[in-house]
Amino acid sequence: MHASGDTRQALRADLASCGYFPELVEDTVLLAVGAEEVIDFVVHHEPTFNHDEVRRHLTVLVLTPTRLVVGHTDEQPADTPGGAPAAATSAESIGLAAVHTVALTRVITQPEKYHQGDPAYEAWLSVAWGAMHRVELEPAGCADPTCEADHGYTGTMVPDDLVVRMSVAADGAERVGGLVGFATTLQQATGRGSVSTRIGG
Repeated sequence: MHASGDTRQALRADLASCGYFPELVEDTVLLAVGAEEVIDFVVHHEPTFNHDEVRRHLTVLVLTPTRLVVGHTDEQPADTPGGAPAAATSAESIGLAAVHTVALTRVITQPEKYHQGDPAYEAWLSVAWGAMHRVELEPAGCADPTCEADHGYTGTMVPDDLVVRMSVAADGAERVGGLVGFATTLQQATGRGSVSTRIGG
């Protein structure tokens, strides 16, 4: 657990440990945070494979007393003048009262031996605030098994704003625990619409 005065320093150290444009990523996120206190954060470094290239993607989630700040930074192809490498970086600010859903899924090994507080092997954080939706379509039908009429399509619209997945194998036990702690803090904060102190570890 971080003392509130040390959380920005802990964020800086975490970004530096990733070695992925730490000053650029920090500047992007903290420009959005402004003067607000950083209550908690999660850093997720995720490489992606594109044919014979490896490109990196970094997601940073920062919780302030009133907002969730979501930062994304991606490597870009070296198609700038002179072939210099580039990165695209963005930050989105969501008021806590606007967050619709915060879902935490934990994968527990040997659940028959589980005790309260045991660490998860894998964790998924899903956050929806209505910015994006995924439409899942399938052919519509009727109750008549012999019917050959075209009934069009039916589907559902599913919020799909943010999903962060971490596992012990890929990210280490400490980062999985950090994601669970962040998700728990965010769940409790969105229930109140704001947060003044960090909850959980």
